[in-house]
Amino acid sequence: MNLKGLGAVLLGVGVLAAACRSRAAAPRVKEEELTLGGLKVTVWSAPAARSAQPVILFSHGFHGCATQSRFLMEAMAADGYIVLAPNHRDATCNGGESSWTEKAAVPLGRPDEWEASTYRDRAEDFRRLVEAGKAEERLRGRIDWSRLGLAGHSLGGYTVLGIGGGWPSWTLPGVKAVLALSPYAQPFVVQRTLGGLSVPVMHQSGTLDFGVTPALHRVSGAFDQSPSPKYFVEFEGAGHFAWTNVGRADRDGIVAYSLAFLDRYVKGSPAAPVLTQSLPGVAVYRYESELGRR
Repeated sequence: MNLKGLGAVLLGVGVLAAACRSRAAAPRVKEEELTLGGLKVTVWSAPAARSAQPVILFSHGFHGCATQSRFLMEAMAADGYIVLAPNHRDATCNGGESSWTEKAAVPLGRPDEWEASTYRDRAEDFRRLVEAGKAEERLRGRIDWSRLGLAGHSLGGYTVLGIGGGWPSWTLPGVKAVLALSPYAQPFVVQRTLGGLSVPVMHQSGTLDFGVTPALHRVSGAFDQSPSPKYFVEFEGAGHFAWTNVGRADRDGIVAYSLAFLDRYVKGSPAAPVLTQSLPGVAVYRYESELGRR
């Protein structure tokens, strides 16, 4: 990975601070803070929901935090999901106690040295979150744990790919789908472990996402190695921060593909037309699933 790409992948607190400042949620969405399993967790939900909702667990980027991608979390909640996003140990905003100067546990430029022990604490965070969430009285009756999806950005993308089967020892029971947003997938690509994915996956990236996109789209990259059902969306002009609230990109497109994928594989809804279409502003769209291939 070159220095330009490496710099794009690292989510510095100075850049993300503005995205993580508290503000009122969208009118149809409730945002609240809970402590679950010892983790600070931000929860988004539709306050008018009358029955248990499918759930999405979101993993933030390196030195990011739970609220870094609020626009997408709000869209998921408005679409009928309850979203739980914990602050991982490396969080630097939204009350995170880490420092932006802290280096990655293993250099990002050496993906061959990453292994199942690398950032395993993030996988354990999700395991603790699910256990505590099921026992939490304030969430009782609000969550349908039989419809569970994972979403993650950057190092969070690495996290959810690992839990989805990239690191078999990380597997979390009951997961229905993995949404990998500009994921740091290089360790899985280099070590060829993505064949272990046991759930549908959608990879998203951008033409300006120099540190990530090549590993996803190239021959024998993350898309090629992922089992079907699989999807890949590359947005024109999108850089690594496009999936955060400080990014500049086609948010409507990001939301449209994300919700269509989750609705299909987490809710079990009929496939939306967008899952087989390349929308304006999309540079590359590929898929291989029960819907066909492109």
